[in-house]
Amino acid sequence: VSTQSTWGHFLSVYFFSCVAGMTVTECQEMRCISVRSAKKAHPTGDPNFSVMQAFPAAVSAEEADPFLLCSEIGPTISTGASEDPDFFPVDWHPHRGMDIMTYLVEGTGRHGDSLGNRETFASPGMQWMSVGSGVEHAEGGGTPKGQVHHGFQIWLNVPQARKMDDPVYGTEPPSALPNITLGSGATARLLAGRIGDEEGPFQTVQPVQMADLELAADSQVLHAIPVGFECCMLYVYKGSGTVGGKAVEARQVALLDATDAERRGLGILAGREGLSAMLFTGRRIGEPIAWHGPFVMTTDAEIRQTIREYRTGNFPPKRVDWDYRNSAAAPKKVTKDTMCL
Repeated sequence: VSTQSTWGHFLSVYFFSCVAGMTVTECQEMRCISVRSAKKAHPTGDPNFSVMQAFPAAVSAEEADPFLLCSEIGPTISTGASEDPDFFPVDWHPHRGMDIMTYLVEGTGRHGDSLGNRETFASPGMQWMSVGSGVEHAEGGGTPKGQVHHGFQIWLNVPQARKMDDPVYGTEPPSALPNITLGSGATARLLAGRIGDEEGPFQTVQPVQMADLELAADSQVLHAIPVGFECCMLYVYKGSGTVGGKAVEARQVALLDATDAERRGLGILAGREGLSAMLFTGRRIGEPIAWHGPFVMTTDAEIRQTIREYRTGNFPPKRVDWDYRNSAAAPKKVTKDTMCL
C-alpha cells in the first residue's frame, strides 16, 4: 500500500484526533508550503560551538512571525559540568525585547542572570525568560561528564508595546511539562500555550502553542491548530515522515499554510523510525522587526538607544544591586539558623 493511499485513508477516518469539539470541516488538513533544511550556525562566534538553526537560517523572521530563532544544540557528549560556580560555557550576554527559552531533551540545564537567579534543572525541562526591558544571563556547564547534552534555544518576538516590560523568569523541572496523548502512538510534551485543558509553563507575551511531539513508527495524527494562529512550523529533529503530505527528514523544518480558517489540521505521518519534532504555532505580530544580535526591537532608533545604554553601563535597567556575575556576592539566604531572633 502506498504512503499516499494510506494517508488518504487516515484523513477520511481519523478526524477524531483533532481537539474535541471541532467539526470535520474545521479540522481539514493544512497545506505544507515548503520543507527546508536547517543550517549550521555559530551563535557565540566560537567556531568550536555550532548549532543547527531552523530559523531564521532556513525560515526568515518575517515568515516565522512571531518566532525568531530555533537552534538545536547537540546531541553531544558532555566533557563535564563546570566546577567553577562563575564559569558558564555560554558567557554573560544581554537581551532585550523578546521571550527566550532553553529547553533540554537530555542533560542538565544551568543558568545565571541579572535578576540574581542561579539554578539548574533536569531534563526534559526548561529555563525561560520574558526579557522585556533587558537582562544579562549566562548558561551551560550543568551536564555531567559522559552524559548526552541535547536541547533547543528558542526566541520569540513580542509586540512593541510590551518590549519594555519588567523581565519575568522561570525554571521548570520535568514534572511541570504536561504530557498529552494526541492519538495512538502520538504524544505531546507541552512547552507553551494550551492543548485542551493543559497549559505549558513558558509564559510568552504573544499567544502561541509550542510542543515537543513524539510519534512511534508508522503512527499518524491530525492535530488541530487554534483558529487565529496564522504561523505553523514543525522542526523534525529525529526520524522522518510526512507533514502536510510532504516528506520531511531529520533537521528539516516544514512551513505550513495556517492562514485558512477552514483548514486547521496539522497532519503528521511518522516513518519506520518514528519521528520527534518541535511544533511552533502562534498569532502573528505583523510589526517591523529591528534585530541587532541579542536585541530585537521595532525601530532602528530603539536599537541605537539600547546599544547606548549597554555601552554606558545603564543596562539592564532592572537588576539586583549586587554583582550578579559573582556568586559569592549574593546575599545570604535567610534560614532559621541565620535569622536574627
